[in-house]
Amino acid sequence: MTSPAPGGAGFAESEGGDKGGVRTALSGLTTRGRSFLAAGVAAAVCAYVLGQSDLLRVGLLLAVLPLVCATVLYRTRHRVAGSRRLSPARVPAGSETRVHLRMDNVTRLPTGLLMLQDRVPYVLGPRPRFVLDRVEAGGRREVSYRVRSDLRGRYPLGPLQLRLTDPFGMCELTRSFSAYDTLTVIPRVEPLPPVRLGGEAKGYGDGRQRSLALAGEDDVIPRGYRYGDDLRRVHWRSTARYGELMVRREEQPQRARCTVLLDTRAVAFRGAGPDSAFEWAVSGAASVLVHMLERGFSVRLLTDTGSSVPGEGSDGFAGASQEAADAAGMMMDTLAVIDHSDGAGLSRAYDVLRGGSEGLLVAFIGDLDEQQAAVAARMRHRSGAAVAFLLDSNAWGREPSDVAGPLHESGHRLRMLREAGWTAVAVPRGASLDEMWRQADRERTGAVAGSGGEGRS
Repeated sequence: MTSPAPGGAGFAESEGGDKGGVRTALSGLTTRGRSFLAAGVAAAVCAYVLGQSDLLRVGLLLAVLPLVCATVLYRTRHRVAGSRRLSPARVPAGSETRVHLRMDNVTRLPTGLLMLQDRVPYVLGPRPRFVLDRVEAGGRREVSYRVRSDLRGRYPLGPLQLRLTDPFGMCELTRSFSAYDTLTVIPRVEPLPPVRLGGEAKGYGDGRQRSLALAGEDDVIPRGYRYGDDLRRVHWRSTARYGELMVRREEQPQRARCTVLLDTRAVAFRGAGPDSAFEWAVSGAASVLVHMLERGFSVRLLTDTGSSVPGEGSDGFAGASQEAADAAGMMMDTLAVIDHSDGAGLSRAYDVLRGGSEGLLVAFIGDLDEQQAAVAARMRHRSGAAVAFLLDSNAWGREPSDVAGPLHESGHRLRMLREAGWTAVAVPRGASLDEMWRQADRERTGAVAGSGGEGRS
């Protein structure tokens, strides 16, 4: 990701004769320059009072030197181009990214001493500062620094600031570029073991469904021959009819589907920070999405508001080989900035699931009252298999809750979901998603075996 700064954003914009330009130049005087100016004025006054011409010459020299430096520095026409590159531009929370800065002198005049400063948000660390020596005509300088954030989000980097000083250190002028880049900090993604929560070994596993493109020899829907097609698939009757080589369509496998439901209701979570229950749920959703994409599933991210990522096409699912990376990027970008919703229920998510096809449903849910627990229980009937990770505020909060009733009775809501066919797991504070994932697999296997089912596929 490269962001060129405008070439004229440097030092060619000022007009030395206007009053604003004079004030700008004088405001750039450093402590040394102001001291020289004050000493020169004081020496000139003393020379006038005492009638000492030699002292007057010294005073004029001290006073004129910083003024000349400021005027020359301000009227010097430098054109400096800057660029920034992030490596990488999308990074998990808690990981570092390196920012590469490059300065190019695009004029025929060498620059003086340059002090380079990049603006970064407070959560990424202190502002990096660099001192660059004289840059020759047409030359360049490259520097880099590292940033790190434990909080997911999108953080602007820039604009870049340059400070130009004269050789004597009398004056210092600052110019800013206008371009900036964005660092995306996505949730932590934890590798998950390849369990079979959906009853399938893979996205194209043994239990897959297939949609046939032909119902019989007389119902063939052929297509034109493409380079690389097997000649054994040539359909000679259609070839003779259309006058060009035609091949039969083979049966197309239907990819197994997985919906990851993330509860973002503000009333369902308490606390904030990297160790909060909500951040655990966001990280868990990201981990499951990546895991299912790697196994060949078509996936989508669904929130309690009813919004679906990556989109509306094919019921909002994506995950074909050519679009898996794009789909994962879209969902990670969404999770990087996702926040609490103002909604109080899961009915919108239920409406989306009610109109969809069956598939694996993995839900990360916060506190549920009796009504919302019933809504969540009904979601099970619309999916082939359903796994719920329940995060109780009492277990995650630092202080015991003073709210009584079924809102915080995790055992009661667990029973409701399990009776509806969910594989429901209560997540204690600080639990590992890897262990919770394995526990869900063990509970599902035990439930299937106890009901006389087929167990693992």
